[in-house]
This record gives sequence, structure tokens and C-alpha cells, in this order.
Amino acid sequence: MSYPILLVLHLLAAIAFVGTVFFEVLILERVRRHVPGDALRTVERALGQRLRRVMPWVILTLFGSGLGMLKLRYLPLLAHPLDSPFATLLSLKLLLAASVLCHFLCAMYLMHSGGMTGRRSRAIHYSVFAHVLGIVLLAKGMFYLSW
Repeated sequence: MSYPILLVLHLLAAIAFVGTVFFEVLILERVRRHVPGDALRTVERALGQRLRRVMPWVILTLFGSGLGMLKLRYLPLLAHPLDSPFATLLSLKLLLAASVLCHFLCAMYLMHSGGMTGRRSRAIHYSVFAHVLGIVLLAKGMFYLSW
């Protein structure tokens, strides 16, 4: 697959993933205070079902296209990650992305094993939110920061 196609797939998947995390943390979390419990549980159940169907594909596209771009263009930079600002920021972005993937896998395990609690869910969401903010800033910084 060509680099431009991988880039578009990566950007679209990133928009979907970051948008979902943004919605869950900054919108849905605040709506909870204003919606009756029964209605909120119905909405959360429906959202959860939809997200469990869609997000694995979004994650697969996001990481698959990212790895494809890495292989086609950026892999040699990782041999010496401190040699350039771009390589350093890319390395940091990859570490955060790996952590997000671990969060996602942990959340999936907790959901399937019955160990997911409201507190754990919120902690995972806030952590992933902080990670994706860092990833977005690093992604932009890779092309504009130098030292």
C-alpha cells in the first residue's frame, strides 16, 4: 500500500479514536450529572455496544496504517532516535501509542472478565485522554519543532 493511502487511513482512524475519547471524557462524563440514571444506563449500554463493534476496527486501522508508514518511511530513524528532533518525537509518540494499545487491551480484558468497574473505566479513559493529547501534540511537533 502506498504511503499517501496509509497516511489518509491513519488520519481518519486517529480522528475517530481521538474524537471518541474526547466525547467520552469531556462530553459524556459531564452529561451524567444532568440525566436520570435509567436513561443514562440505556444510552451508555447502546454506546458501549456500538463502540465495541467499531473501535477494534478503528484501532486496527490506526495501528496498522501507522506501522505501514513506519515501515515505508520512518523505520531507519528509530535506529538513532536522539539524532534528530523528528526521530525523538516520533519515538515518544510510539511509546505513548504502545501505552494506549495496552490500555485498550486491558480494558477489553476487564470487560470480558467482568472486572471493569466505573472507577477503572474512568481511570482508563482519563489516562487514554492524556495519552492521545500527547500523541496529537507530538504528531504536530514532529514537523514543526527543532532544537
